[in-house]
Amino acid sequence: MLSTAVRPSASVWTDHAAAIEMHFLPGYSPELNPDEIRGADLKRTMSTGTAPKTRDESKQAVRSNRLHKSPGRVRSYFGKPEVRYAA
Repeated sequence: MLSTAVRPSASVWTDHAAAIEMHFLPGYSPELNPDEIRGADLKRTMSTGTAPKTRDESKQAVRSNRLHKSPGRVRSYFGKPEVRYAA
């Protein structure tokens, strides 16, 4: 994903035109966005227990999700045909 602060020069686009695929997405389409899928997964796993009552409890619940130690789980976010464009 390109940052708004740093944009590649026009020559990057032309030099790599064969390798670049453009995917035009609707303005809001959470089912096509792996970040939205991850957020939904996090909410789902956090909602299985009691709701955190403080900010620290919320932070601990997010940290205990340990998504960074589950590469297979992260890969699964890209398994749906609608999301394969991002893989």
